[in-house]
Parts: sequence; C-alpha cells; structure tokens
Amino acid sequence: MLLKDVICCQIIMPNDLTRGSTRMRKKICTTILLIILSAVFLVACKKEASDDEDIIPDDITGPELTVTVTVPPVTEAPSPTPEQEESHEGMMRSYLTGLWIPVELGTKRPYAIQFNNFKTVKNQWGIGQADIVYECLVEGGLTRLLGIGQNFSGDKLGSVRSARHYFVSILEEYDAIYIHYGKTKYATSKMKKLGTDHMDGTTGIGNIVYYRDKSIKAPHNAFTSIDRIQEGIKKQKFRTELEDDYQPHFKFYENDTDLASGTKASKINIRFSASAQPYFEYNSEDKLYYRFQYGDVHKDSLTGEQLSFKNVIIQFVKEWDIDKNGYQTMDLEDAQGEGLYFTNGKAVPITWKKKEATSWMRYFDEAGEELTINPGKTFIILFPNNRTKDVKFSE
Repeated sequence: MLLKDVICCQIIMPNDLTRGSTRMRKKICTTILLIILSAVFLVACKKEASDDEDIIPDDITGPELTVTVTVPPVTEAPSPTPEQEESHEGMMRSYLTGLWIPVELGTKRPYAIQFNNFKTVKNQWGIGQADIVYECLVEGGLTRLLGIGQNFSGDKLGSVRSARHYFVSILEEYDAIYIHYGKTKYATSKMKKLGTDHMDGTTGIGNIVYYRDKSIKAPHNAFTSIDRIQEGIKKQKFRTELEDDYQPHFKFYENDTDLASGTKASKINIRFSASAQPYFEYNSEDKLYYRFQYGDVHKDSLTGEQLSFKNVIIQFVKEWDIDKNGYQTMDLEDAQGEGLYFTNGKAVPITWKKKEATSWMRYFDEAGEELTINPGKTFIILFPNNRTKDVKFSE
C-alpha cells in the first residue's frame, strides 16, 4: 500500500463529499495529500537544520549581551633618561691631587709636616693623610719625609723632626706652613730668606703645638695634633688662605689615563743607603704603587694601612755634603735636571726646572711640554744625580 493511500484512508470525509463522484473524491484526496507532504517536508528540513551546530537559529531570544572593549591610547615610548652628570657644586679640583674637594678646603694653605723616618718610628702617625710625600737624604745616609696636605686630622701626627733647608725650598712651592721640631742653621737661613711661615718645637710656640710621647725615646717622640697646629697658627696669626695669584704646582688629567708610551715598571727600587732600602710595588687591580721600607710594608700607624700612591716621581738633583757633619745640600735655587715619572705600571723620562726665588717649579715630558699626571696622591724622591744607577725598576 502506498503512503498516499494510507493517509487517504485515515481521512474522514464530510457527508457532502462522500456523495460526489469518485473523480471529485480523488481530486480532494490528492490536494490534501500534497498539503500533508509539504508539512512533512518542512518539519524534516527544520529538524535537519537544528542538528547542524554551525547554524544559529533565528528564533533564539534572550537578554542582549553588550561587550565593552577598552583600547588604551597609543603613546610614544618614553625616551631614555640621560645619565645625570655628577654634581660638583661647591667643589674644586685639588691643586695637590687633582681630585674633587670642597672649595673651602682646596683654597686653604696646606701643612708641611717634617716626618721622622728613623727605624723605631718608621710607620709614622698620620702620614697616610698627606696628599704629597717627599723623601730626601739627610746626614748619616738616612732619609726624612715631608708630608704636604690640606686635610690632616687626629690627635697624634708625627713623629716630627728638625728642618732641613732643601725641604724649606720644596714646601715654598706649595705656599705651605712648615711644621718642624728643631732646625739646622742652614734651614734657619733659608726660612728667613724665603719668609717661610713655620712653627718650631724648640721655640716658645713649641709648648702649644707639640707634645712628647714618653713611651718613645727622645728625640723621636715629638708629636702634634690638628687642634694644636691650628691653635699655633692662630697664635702666630699666619695667613690661612692661598695667595690670590697662587699657581698650581701640577697639571692633572681629568680622568685616570694610561701612558701612551714608556717602559713597564711594576717594581721600583731606590737604594739611598743600606738602611731603609725603600721600594714600590705596582698593584694592577687598583693601579696604585705600594711602598715598602726596612724590609716590611710602610704603613700609617693611625690606620694600619700601607702607603699607596697613584704617581711616583724621581727627581735627580745635584747633591753634596755641605760641611764636615755630613749635612746635605742640593742645587735647587735656579736649577734644572732629569727624572722619571711612574704611573699605572709604566715609566717615562722627564725633565724639571725650578726658580726658588719665585717658588716656581715644573716637570716636563719628552716633548718639552708641561707634564700631565694622573689624579691621586704623589710620592716624590729627590735623588743624587751622580747615583742614577742606584734607582732601578723592572717589570
């Protein structure tokens, strides 16, 4: 039996149609069948569409969903902040070291302390505070040290020994105030000639400026302090500011600079005599020369730290005995000569010129230009020019 026959068989016709012809009845039945088939087709299509997950029915209703997307405004990437230069307001380059220091300190007259270098006091108190240290021969083959600086401090500086006239000539190059205990007649004459401001422990000012450490045997036990020095200067009414026309002794690089030429010099030996036997060893890590003497490290007894220097200068001078007592003298009044400059593990030859009457002294490089040295502390040795073979340096 066909599907249309089944459907037709289930339809109950009204009475007015049952009485019509068979043709009419078939026509009506066919029409009804077409309607039913169309309905079945629509239902099938609807079901087939609802089974497709990618098709969203149009008749789904519900609350409206609003999505808000916030887009940040487009901005330019911030420019990198430039490195700020270190502020040096209220500062100046030190005339002694080339390092930045407060102006009120850098314009002060330095102190020149005559440090003893006898074996029993070989590690001086406060010498590590000196910006510049000089070493020269005295009688008996011993050496004496002159520490020049603007920022000494502490209650014990020394021990302090007697003046020598060539040290007077040196300190006048820096407009310094001389701190010494005793003097030779040659030193007395030189100080009068140059008008040196000084405080001698053997004069009336001595009780104010100096004291004795009784645990140390005289004459090696005279000491001073920064408070005593300043009290003595006040008492003597010395000028405390550098002269307005003061000319710096050194020319410095702005930054640490290696020598473009030169000979490697990691160790410097200076054979003054058979006693102290001073020498320097270069440390490549901090680029400083460390000092030794008397077979041991040379240190500051106040801090226990070994003395170290950025620059070492050896100045060869004409030197001889001035009398039968073995007192030394040097040609420094209107003189010139040769020398060596050491820094950053290298050495170069230099020359020097001095006019004592005007406190003028300069070092020069091989090209004849004024020598430029590295910022930092400097150790200067005045050594006899007829004994240059006693100065040796090596890698």
